[in-house]
Amino acid sequence: MSAAPLPHASLAAVNPSGGRVADPLPVAPANPTARVKWLAAPSSARWLEQAIARPDLVLIDHAHCERKAAGVALQLMFRYPGDAALAAVLSPIAREELEHFEQVVSLLEGRGIALRPLPAPAYGATLSAAVRKGEPERRLDSFLVAGLIEARSHERMALLAAHSPDPELRALYGALLASEARHFGLYWLLAEERFGRAATVERLELLAAQEVQALSGELADHEGVRMHSVGVEG
Repeated sequence: MSAAPLPHASLAAVNPSGGRVADPLPVAPANPTARVKWLAAPSSARWLEQAIARPDLVLIDHAHCERKAAGVALQLMFRYPGDAALAAVLSPIAREELEHFEQVVSLLEGRGIALRPLPAPAYGATLSAAVRKGEPERRLDSFLVAGLIEARSHERMALLAAHSPDPELRALYGALLASEARHFGLYWLLAEERFGRAATVERLELLAAQEVQALSGELADHEGVRMHSVGVEG
């Protein structure tokens, strides 16, 4: 499916006048299809229902997502070593993502749930395939794809923080919201500072539409619910 372009005013998780991350909690937690800046469509009530029904799968996948997010930040640092300012932003993100990974693993261990490999949804691979190969376009797309993944994680954690019947999980997801919002805001700033607002907004609109396509369709039986499994409003 295709998504209508986002209004430019709703794209940036930054304050246009000050350049700082604005509104760290842009989800209305009482609404199971609340909107988050950056995203072209909200998650569906069906996804929330599936996630609440299988909290073990979501937690295991969440741990993997945090570890992968740390890897993305480190990969970008090593890919562009000449950009000194990049390391100053991404190194703290990588550390924080690993702290979140350890936090989720600790909760899993406390519940007697082993961290195990899970079949990955096509979401990440689909977005990676949308990244252009040549430079400097690759760098812009890499920032925006990383930000979109953070934005979707933020939106879905906010839904679970508001609607999970498990108090411990509500507390976990609620505690992570501010950092998730800050991360997608920082990826926006990295893109805007290097490529300008107009180019960043134009490319983000296209990638946000592709992000929705990656979450469209029916959940495969072998896959099971994930933090980034299919489930968006049409």
